[in-house]
Order: sequence, then C-alpha cells, then structure tokens
Amino acid sequence: MFAVVLDQFVQQCPLAVMARMTLQRALCPEWVDALFESHREWQYTRELTFSTVVELTSLVALGMRPSLHAAARRDASLTVSMAALYAKVNRTEPALLRALVRGSAEQLLPVVEPLRAGRTPLLPGFRVRVVDGNHLPASEKRLAPLRDFRGAALPGHALVVFDPDLGLAVDLIPCEDAYTSERVLMPAAMEAARAGDLWLADRHFSTRPILLGLVARNAHFIIREHKAHPNPTAVGPRKRIGRSETGVVFAQRVTIPTADGGVQRLRRIEIELYEPTSDGETLIRLLTNLPKATADARTVALLYLERWTVENLFQRLESALHSEVRTLGKPRAALLMFATAVVAFNVLSALQSAVETAQALAPEDDVVSTWHLAEEVRSHYAGMMVALPPAGWTSLVEGSPKEFTRTLLRFARHVDLRHIRKNPRKPKVAKPKGYAPRKDVQRHVSTARVLANGGVR
Repeated sequence: MFAVVLDQFVQQCPLAVMARMTLQRALCPEWVDALFESHREWQYTRELTFSTVVELTSLVALGMRPSLHAAARRDASLTVSMAALYAKVNRTEPALLRALVRGSAEQLLPVVEPLRAGRTPLLPGFRVRVVDGNHLPASEKRLAPLRDFRGAALPGHALVVFDPDLGLAVDLIPCEDAYTSERVLMPAAMEAARAGDLWLADRHFSTRPILLGLVARNAHFIIREHKAHPNPTAVGPRKRIGRSETGVVFAQRVTIPTADGGVQRLRRIEIELYEPTSDGETLIRLLTNLPKATADARTVALLYLERWTVENLFQRLESALHSEVRTLGKPRAALLMFATAVVAFNVLSALQSAVETAQALAPEDDVVSTWHLAEEVRSHYAGMMVALPPAGWTSLVEGSPKEFTRTLLRFARHVDLRHIRKNPRKPKVAKPKGYAPRKDVQRHVSTARVLANGGVR
C-alpha cells in the first residue's frame, strides 16, 4: 500500500515527496545523533535526542509550523516537557551548529554534483567560495533582563560560505555576540581553504591577515579593497583594459608587506562604473592574486559580481523560509533556527537543480522561484506525512548517491512548472517622497467611492 499511495503523491505533488527524501538524506536521525555525540561539549542526551530537536526546528524553518512550541505540541512522540525542550534548544553549542551545516552539505554534495554537471563553472578548474555575514534581526524582549529595555536586542550573527557552482551553503560559523566583527570569524572559515579555491568577499574582509592567510593556504581570492586597509603600494602604472558590463576596467600591479619583511604581489582591478552604487560610489577597487593568464581584468570584474549570490541566499532564507523566529531570544536558540534554515535552503536548492535538469531548463533563464517551490512543498507535506508513515521512507533514502539522484530526476519530471515558475514584474518607478502637509497625510477616503467615481476627489 505504501508504494501505491506514494505513486499518487509523486503524480500529484512530487516536490513534497522529493523534499521529504532529501531532508531525510541530509539529516538522517542516526547521523545527527552521532554528530551530537562527537561535537558536544557540555550537553548530553537523556530522553530528548538532538535529532528530534533538529526535526522540530526544520519544520519551523520550512514554514510548516509557526513556532517551535506549535511544532512540539503536534509531535505525539515527544515525551519531554516544553521546559526541557527549550532548555536543550537554548544551550545548543555553536560548534555543533557548524558541524550540522557542514555535514549535511557533505551529505548532499554527491547528490547535487551530477544534477549540475552540465553547467559551465564560474572559473573552470577552481572551487569558488563566496563568504559574507548575516546579522539576525532583533528578537522579542521575552527575557527578564530585556523587558524594560526600549531598544533592539540582537541575538547574534553568522558567517556563511556559499558555493555558487553547486548552489549550496557549505559552511557556517555562528557567533552569539552580535557586536563581534565578521572579520573575527573569518580565520575559522579559512581553515577549509585549499589550493584551487577562489574566495570572493566584500571590502569588510579586505585586511592583510585575511589576504595573506588565503595566500598561505595556496588559495586565490577576489576581494573588494577597503579605503583604509590593507593600503597596498602601487608598483606599476594604471592601465586601461577596456569596458565590461558595469564600467570601464583598469588594472595595476600592487604589493602588500608580509610578516617576514617581504612583499606579496597582487593585482588591483578598478572599475569606473557607468552608474553609481546605492551609496553613490563610482569607483570599485578589487584585489586579487589570480594570475593574469587564468583570469584577465575583465574576467575578474565579472567574477566579483557573483558575490551577490550569497546576498540572494540571505534574502531567500528570510522570504521563502523562516530563518528569523523573533520569539527565540536566547542567542543559541536563534542561531539553531538559522542553521536549520540554511540546511533547508540546501534541500530546496537540490530540488531546484533536479527540476531544472529533469525538465531541461537553462539555468541562465532563472525560471524556478524558490518561494513558490517552498510554498508547493508546504501545501502538501503535512498530509503526505499522515498518509505515508516515516518507516516507509527508508528504502527511498538508502542506497548510493547515484541511485538517489536518479530517483529525484524521475520524480522531478512530474513537476508542473506552472506552480513554481517565477512571475517577474517591471521595476517600480521611483517617486520622491519629499514633504507632505499634515492634513494630506492624515486624510482618508472610502475605497469603494474612489473606484465608483474613477479617482480621488
């Protein structure tokens, strides 16, 4: 009967089936509990397992439950009290969260690689890494020390490393102190850097220790230069290279001092923009150690535009997923929810890659909407889990990555693109707000009368 019912769901709502399969592949309960035992510091397991906590938070992150409390109330298998649940959530150690994101990405890596094998890499022969930080928004002031405070209470932030070629967040360094600089977290992220890497970052990470740290690991980088640091020294003339999509490109040889008294040779790429940025800047400077034979100045300028892919990740975490649960005021609880949402994003990204590959969609057309994809999963997931008990999914999830990928592709052919296609709209015309008299601002009208009269009178 399981196979018969499963076939009906595959025909009618394949994305919900694919989401359940991929989520269980990325967060297998046995693997999650083993991860907890190997990375925990002070926490321990008595009745409540870490896999149960992750399952509950993943339901909230995917938007299937409005809060952790609501998810726990609907879980009949939960045998501990709400106080015990929140106590475990509030004490989840940051090192464990990083291991969860990194490990789940490694679980999905052999599944996603075949799905994106036909795509042209950003820079052939290089493993691209885009890094940026994300500050969690202010939480509700439910904690006793914050109740009389009128300002915002910030629960922390995290540094995320994103692979744009695979569409996966491959690393996350959480931080409980919202005032800690993102640069402080960068050395931990760079531990994974190796030869053949290309790291992209904004000017906040343009410091001498970061640049030299990547060089020491034989990694390459394209990082926007900060006005104050690392203050490189020019060793050659500034040469005009030509035009790119965003402006006129120039190149120049520069150096920065090393700790042993030597110098590190770099290239400075300057782009005189056709249109100023939102901050009114018309000149962007990039520092790179990529050889000219590997990437000329215009290629470097084009590659830096991929830094915005991590900003798109943050935007989707906020709009398509519930990464910011403001009722969770404890920093570790808020970071746990964010980390689980990052894993959920990776699952949705794998589903999107499967749909694009199975239905021969060109990636540059950017057809699939992450928001609609998540909404399609939410619409059918709860009913599917009632009809198909958890025990029956084991046979679908087990097996080699190639078998799992083939199953995803087979199910993805049943996806109706009308349900998940993007509906782009024309950009809004900017209208200056300016000053408005108080009598105009406080004026009100009846919408029914405005429609009947053909306008405001």
